[in-house]
Amino acid sequence: MGKSLANAINLSDDTKTLEKKVMSMYTDPNRIRPTDPGRVEGNPVFAYHDSFNRDTAEVEELKRRYRLGQVGDVEVKRRLFEALDEFLRPIRERRAEIEARPGLVEEIIAAGSERARREAAATLHEVREAMHLDYFGL
Repeated sequence: MGKSLANAINLSDDTKTLEKKVMSMYTDPNRIRPTDPGRVEGNPVFAYHDSFNRDTAEVEELKRRYRLGQVGDVEVKRRLFEALDEFLRPIRERRAEIEARPGLVEEIIAAGSERARREAAATLHEVREAMHLDYFGL
């Protein structure tokens, strides 16, 4: 999946959008029927499974069945959707919390900038002392 085709999976995608994108994903073009043996290698659905499905036993079982023509693309994609939805749920929840508090991001940035200024000033003071450049009172 890629952004140029407007089918990238975004961290902000809601469940319905995620499901639509997953169910329309490209799979094995040589596989006409669910009973045809399929290729797992190069199949983006399985690449996503490998990256985001925490149930590795399920992934291996789906791969085995896919290669033997014992599972259809719809079931494989459905399981991927469930795994991705579970993976993205805490991200969506945290995003909603942040969006519910306007100004929070700006406060965090301001506090971080202030801390960085203090740390930089202290470091610069140490460097000047170490290099004996502190005789100007800087």
